[in-house]
Amino acid sequence: MRWLTLLLAVASGPLWAQGETAATAAAAADRLEAASILLNEAGSSRDRVAALTETVQAYEDGLVALRDGLRRAAIRERALRVELEARSDEVGELLAALQVMGRAPAPLLLLHPAGPLGTARSGMLVSEVTPAVQTRVDALRADLEEVMQLRDLQVSAAETLQEGLVGAQEARAQLANAIQERTDLPRRFTEDPVATAVLIASTETLDAFASGLADVVDRELSGPVPDATDRKGTLPLPVQGEVIRRAGEADAAGIVRPGIVIAARPRALVTTPAAATIRFRGPLLDYGNVIILEPAADVLFIIAGLSEVFGEAGQVIPEGAPVGLMGGATPGVDAILTETLTSGAGSRSETLYLEVREGQSVPDPATWFAIQ
Repeated sequence: MRWLTLLLAVASGPLWAQGETAATAAAAADRLEAASILLNEAGSSRDRVAALTETVQAYEDGLVALRDGLRRAAIRERALRVELEARSDEVGELLAALQVMGRAPAPLLLLHPAGPLGTARSGMLVSEVTPAVQTRVDALRADLEEVMQLRDLQVSAAETLQEGLVGAQEARAQLANAIQERTDLPRRFTEDPVATAVLIASTETLDAFASGLADVVDRELSGPVPDATDRKGTLPLPVQGEVIRRAGEADAAGIVRPGIVIAARPRALVTTPAAATIRFRGPLLDYGNVIILEPAADVLFIIAGLSEVFGEAGQVIPEGAPVGLMGGATPGVDAILTETLTSGAGSRSETLYLEVREGQSVPDPATWFAIQ
């Protein structure tokens, strides 16, 4: 928890991080604390999966808030250094004046060769100049102190970041193990692996594959049938990130797809937006690892581009359950500290493809998901 303590200090700083950053950091700390308690109290493997999912998400939120705070701190430090360098002549003159005033005894500063009247006028000038000089000195001191504090904060953040990254990685590894050991999820069907392999080999398009999914069912079971139709248009995205290509927009190669593309951070956790049946999981065509979820009868969410995929076909998973991890490598501490001087957008180096199907139609995912 020590790294979250520093995170809160960064995010609540009066100059470089306010408002939403502080709220995000506080929420992340609360979530991690709650997840730790839940993890310790988890008795079944299903509870353990839920606790570890919450823990991974809390780490992700906390690291995002910490990065944002450090980015603000780095930008503020750079602005102060540029300002101080631009005022170097003024600072030199101010220091020279202070040195002269400091060497002369106070009574001599008030004496004037013109006599009492000149001395009086000199005293009035000094009394007017001194507060202005003091104000400039105080402002300079405050700027220099802030630069030192910001520099110390960024240096100490290296260890803090390392702890957070290690903690997140350990939580992801434990989550993957817990999912493999999970045996208490309800099932709607068992899969025929031979039929699935034949379908993969015989189809050349995602449309054809989705249409043939009903043929890979080996045996129907009596599991629950999820129905998320009443939440249409309000579902969260399956991964924390930013939509960089909407439905119908061409990519760099000029290819137009009916789904959306989400930019996410390396190793980010992907979860199901609603309770759903897993219809398929595994590599497919040129989409990489794919998981196809059925959140309602005859409705499919196709999520492609994952590095790891969790679950088995036929399982009914609850809302928010982990279904996979994004690919890529989590950047090291040095890379994260370097990226703080940029907008931070470069840290979302992985992309996830999301497509929706309703029967034979392919609607815009925005009809199901809350996309800003």
